Amino acid sequence: MTMIQLQTDEGWFEVCEAARLTPGRGVAALLPDGRQAAVFTDRRGRTYAIDNRDPFTGAYVLSRGLLGSTAEGRLYVASPLLKHRFDLETGACLDDEAQAVRTYLTDRSS
Repeated sequence: MTMIQLQTDEGWFEVCEAARLTPGRGVAALLPDGRQAAVFTDRRGRTYAIDNRDPFTGAYVLSRGLLGSTAEGRLYVASPLLKHRFDLETGACLDDEAQAVRTYLTDRSS
């Protein structure tokens, strides 16, 4: 069984089985320090994790956002509330350079 892990300040944290992730859809994970991460997998099987908190509204909803990609191929999630787009690799907001979310390094383990 392959598990998805993400790296936190405390070390590696197992989120879920890789088979539970649906490409293009996110899941929320409660981290040991009480924060939440939004975890995604794309159609190529790459996994991404960012903060689940939308910095514009304070709501923990990014895991419910829609995945898309820019014309240049940058994968992003659009917040379901105000539709701001966050780059899944860098956490940068593509619609407001002053905002960003934290990203987490992810890994698959057996």
